[in-house]
Amino acid sequence: SQRIGVTGNSGGGTMTTWLCGVEQRWTMAAPSCFVTTFRRNMENELPADTEQCPPQALALGLDHDDFLAALAPKPIVILGKERDYFDARGVEEAHARLRRLYELLGVPEQIGVFIGPTTHGYTQENREAMYRWFNQVTKVSEATTEPPLTLEEDQQLWCTPKGQVAELGARTVFQFTREKSQALATARGEVSGEALTRAVTDVLKLRPRAGTPDYRILRYLSARRYPLPQAVAYAVETEPGIQALVYRLYQESWFSRPPRTGPRAILYVAHLSSDAELREEPLVREVMQAEPDSPVFTCDVRGIGESRPETCGVNTFHSRYGSDFFYAIHSLMLDRPYLGQKAHDVLCVLDWMASLGHTDVHVVAKGWGALAGTFAAVLHQSARQVTLKNALTSYRDVAESEEYGWPLSVLLPNVLAHFDLPDCYRALQAKGLRIIEPWNAMATV
Repeated sequence: SQRIGVTGNSGGGTMTTWLCGVEQRWTMAAPSCFVTTFRRNMENELPADTEQCPPQALALGLDHDDFLAALAPKPIVILGKERDYFDARGVEEAHARLRRLYELLGVPEQIGVFIGPTTHGYTQENREAMYRWFNQVTKVSEATTEPPLTLEEDQQLWCTPKGQVAELGARTVFQFTREKSQALATARGEVSGEALTRAVTDVLKLRPRAGTPDYRILRYLSARRYPLPQAVAYAVETEPGIQALVYRLYQESWFSRPPRTGPRAILYVAHLSSDAELREEPLVREVMQAEPDSPVFTCDVRGIGESRPETCGVNTFHSRYGSDFFYAIHSLMLDRPYLGQKAHDVLCVLDWMASLGHTDVHVVAKGWGALAGTFAAVLHQSARQVTLKNALTSYRDVAESEEYGWPLSVLLPNVLAHFDLPDCYRALQAKGLRIIEPWNAMATV
């Protein structure tokens, strides 16, 4: 019990780091090819695995070294690689911070660092650095190099007959999730009225909005096969440095601020791109034909359409380690769900439209945009009518489906403990809600 060390590489280095933060029985540790800093990962546009991005970590001011600091003053050596995608500069920065702590504790010799010359992996030089460290701590061996190894066959290392726990009749992670969702639904019941608005505000982590948003007149748009021949793009500032891109369609050429034309207006919240959907989505033309006298606005919330980033590589938006995931996972670390930020954008656009006199708005939204549009319509008094296409049936459907097609950017932590989308849809019935072709967990009809 006095010589229990923990080590691992990459995902194992991740587990080693977190285990140091939550368990005091370890007497020594050697995380390999993980420890750096969250800042280096972010600035290097490195999308880390979900389990490497603890919720609220950035909001709480935590970094990799803080989890290791929880084990101080016990001996720790940080192992890195010079050519790893986990930045060696961050390895050195984490070590420097920990060394300062260990100096204050009077045991600077108990913290070490080794950076091997090659790429990501628990290669021999890093393993030998771990052996030397653990042997120095335990005094059970003076060995500093690795002897010849005989690698066991995979089958010899299995702890079940075929290497899979699920084949023993054990419950899977999915089954635990489904049962949790069912239990929460029973405990939650239907949520409505002020309880629903509070729950939506709290779960989305919505920030207060003050006054009328400022905006920029970006450019005159024409000849794009939109339902009307002319358009102007406006950038509505929803937070300092953040803009929602809004198009306003015109019959004639226009270059300036939107005119005041009465309270009624249409706001279309795009699924992926206002520009593409104005040309291709039949719902836009259908709504415009039903309301020929209502001015039409469209909205690209942050990360969508014209504000879609090229972070993490060109055309990676939909990939599992692409820009959409990158911003969604960092939003959870900042304790500000990405979907909450998008809903905030729609709310600010509605504030801006109200400043133009449009206080009777028909909110029309599609797909991913239908989620932000739903929450904004529940909360904003100017939203008087709502049409949703390809809206998610419920978060419960996602939680209780073994596979699902919705991205992390539209999921909300702990939402089912407080409300579900059908609660919002019931509340919007009073605003003439129409749902067209809803999407289930797989994002299909």
